[in-house]
Amino acid sequence: MTVPPAHRDVAPGPTTLLVIAKEPLPGLVKTRLTPPFTPAEAAQLAEAALSDTLRTVLSLPARRRVLVLDGRPGPWLPPGIEVVAQCTGRLDERLAAAFGGCVGPALLIGMDTPQITTADLTPALSPDAWDGCDAWFGPAADGGFWALGLAAPDPDLVRGVPMSTPETGAVQRRRLVDAGLTVRDLPPLRDVDTAADAAHVAAAAPHGQFASTLARLTGAATR
Repeated sequence: MTVPPAHRDVAPGPTTLLVIAKEPLPGLVKTRLTPPFTPAEAAQLAEAALSDTLRTVLSLPARRRVLVLDGRPGPWLPPGIEVVAQCTGRLDERLAAAFGGCVGPALLIGMDTPQITTADLTPALSPDAWDGCDAWFGPAADGGFWALGLAAPDPDLVRGVPMSTPETGAVQRRRLVDAGLTVRDLPPLRDVDTAADAAHVAAAAPHGQFASTLARLTGAATR
């Protein structure tokens, strides 16, 4: 795996860090941003969100850094990130398959929270992250979840959980607890689904590519 010079001093950690994402193509990503954005503009925002997410991933200690991708890599993919293809099926099946491809602890995040910082993820990636802990859970403001970590990546802990509902996060966390796992929580974050979400996230991370892309697009719309 090739690692950019800027990240060569990041020591490997015990955990595989997974990012599940779609190729940022117009009409296929961030469709709830349309309107007010066009499909092409929504794809630009998705690409910026993915770029910010991967940049943060590269700054974190991990055994492997893997993009689980629906689609093909593009120029937005930095060196140092492995790419594996998503399987077909419902989202729960794709998440389950991503965990099924891991040996040892794994932490999965999405491309919808470009405001993530190293501080948000460090608790689940530190050398002692799994001492007395079986799972990490990052709740999302819309009722879903933005992060899920498993000390022993069992696909059946995810498969069958209803996705994209206001109860998704509660059902997923209860699945972990009912399996007898000790669960620790990460900070709640807001996903980018709507234009209001985009504005909120950009304000939370004003120096990222997502914020600059949103500013450019909204500025163009008002001229």
